[in-house]
Amino acid sequence: MKVHIEPIVGRYAHYAIDGRQCRVYFEEAGQGIPLVCMHTAGADGRQFRHMMCDPKITANFRVLAFDLPWHGKSYPPEDWTGDEEYRLSTDLYVKTIMAFCEALELERPVALGSSIGGRILLQLAHQHGERFSAFIALEAADHQQPWYDTSWLHRGDVHGGEVCAALVSGMCAPQSPLRYRMETLWQYAQGGPGIFKGDLWFYRVDSDLRGKLTNINAERTPLYMLTGEYDFSCTPEDTMRTAASIPGAKVTIMKEEGHFPMSENPDNFKTYLMPILGEILSRAARS
Repeated sequence: MKVHIEPIVGRYAHYAIDGRQCRVYFEEAGQGIPLVCMHTAGADGRQFRHMMCDPKITANFRVLAFDLPWHGKSYPPEDWTGDEEYRLSTDLYVKTIMAFCEALELERPVALGSSIGGRILLQLAHQHGERFSAFIALEAADHQQPWYDTSWLHRGDVHGGEVCAALVSGMCAPQSPLRYRMETLWQYAQGGPGIFKGDLWFYRVDSDLRGKLTNINAERTPLYMLTGEYDFSCTPEDTMRTAASIPGAKVTIMKEEGHFPMSENPDNFKTYLMPILGEILSRAARS
């Protein structure tokens, strides 16, 4: 019997994030330019498995996806005692990504992220643009108007995983294959207590970046912004408004995609991603 074994390798790395020792799980596949992937709120790095399993990507890119502390296979910080409310802030998010890149000694990686992962890339481009070779921000804008009540996401009388999955279910495009939509929602159903709510504290409260991205130099470090046409959380209008304030930012509105392009409709997403990776490779060859 033939067994298909995916090329993904998973490991744990032990290092400090903002002074707290953490055991962080990450997966990787491929070789070449490091491509660090940031998952959406309440989910984990499994969202990027389709990229890691594509030899057209991994032939030239070392794709790495780590689970934020508290998410997926990553534990809370080692000094966590159970009485701490998880809240992701802009400052902590930046430090978390930079700590991962430093721990793995990644030299000017490409950064790709979706939703909160896309939003934080804008802050990274503003704050640490010279440390990266390109940014690919999916479903990203400097601000979105909240449309949901986060109190439902962590209550004793409500199944947290089910309500988190239900909340995001409408953000998948109708054309996305059912098996991939269900994979995406299953990750939300498995999230830790209060983790999705804590991520959304960053998204809703602590990351209004309007008028604060003046240091982004998209000529030095290219910034690609891609948003699905069916995303009503970060709408195409949100992304285009943000990009208009960043000289040199390149915007694409993806047909037949929602809020989770890399996991809900990966084959369609690759038709948008591959030309960008080609540009990054060409730029690297010239430098």
